[in-house]
Amino acid sequence: MRMSTGILTSILITMLLGCAGPRITLFSDASDPLQEVILDGTADDKILVLPISGVITDAPKSRMLRTMPGPVQEVVSHLRLAETDDRIKAVLLKINSPGGTTTASDILYHEILAFKRRTGKKVVVCMMNLAASGGYYVSLPADVIMAHPTSVTGSIGVILMRPEVSGLMEKVGVAMQVNKSGENKDMGSPFRPTTPVEAQMLQDLTDALGRRFIRLVKQHRNLDDAQLAKVADARIFLADAAVAAGLVDKIGYLKDAIEEAKAIADLDTDARVVAYRRTQYPDDNIYNTLTSGARAGQSPLMDMGAIGDWLSLETGFYYLWPQALGSP
Repeated sequence: MRMSTGILTSILITMLLGCAGPRITLFSDASDPLQEVILDGTADDKILVLPISGVITDAPKSRMLRTMPGPVQEVVSHLRLAETDDRIKAVLLKINSPGGTTTASDILYHEILAFKRRTGKKVVVCMMNLAASGGYYVSLPADVIMAHPTSVTGSIGVILMRPEVSGLMEKVGVAMQVNKSGENKDMGSPFRPTTPVEAQMLQDLTDALGRRFIRLVKQHRNLDDAQLAKVADARIFLADAAVAAGLVDKIGYLKDAIEEAKAIADLDTDARVVAYRRTQYPDDNIYNTLTSGARAGQSPLMDMGAIGDWLSLETGFYYLWPQALGSP
């Protein structure tokens, strides 16, 4: 018992010292390299399964004793590695996301589109439980968009979320004093009500970002005016309604999406299905959404679920269906 305690103490001291002594990694983190694992098939040519899960941001995820790559970093890392492998002929994006920040969503859209143009590789999207707002935005470059029969998608639009606590401050007798160099310097401040002029300015910014989203949907999906008007109010759709609205091409399961990728990339029926992981998992398969982090069964000290997702959001513009936070 005394020896075990001594070993544990030595490990903790080494971790605290950081750069002193050799680096010890208890859990897989962002510093571990991506490595290919084969999920199915034996042929030479390959399909890469790339999950896009949770809120789309460019921020890394901090966990107990480790840092996880953020969604933008992780997806781009996968695409860069896939680009160097001539045997990968198609990428299957397995999306389960309520969306995220406007910029992070737009970065992934741009990176996926640029990847297709540089490599000529095919891209297929398979929507899982949810691919709403920014989750749909990043789907737009795909050659084929497929949804499960129970998938929820749509929410084509932008939302500006910001706190407003001036009423509470007034009740408790607290005020915020501000010196500013321009009339609109503290526009959107949570410490005072927004003026009608400021509200209109913020709405104009929101509308401009919303128009960009709609323009890209029209460009990639070739919607007519009636279809565009139906999706432009940011409603959500189940899979069959999304097909009718022109947002989705086909309904099927993940296996069907893999077969679709084989077909459009003209691959052998026994083409290998692969994934990139930073951690090895026993009995790995196409439904595994983890690419890095602790082994199955490990979790953060406290998981606050949807409340944690809400609290993690900063003030800003989002391609996001906020009611779905915490669901993937």
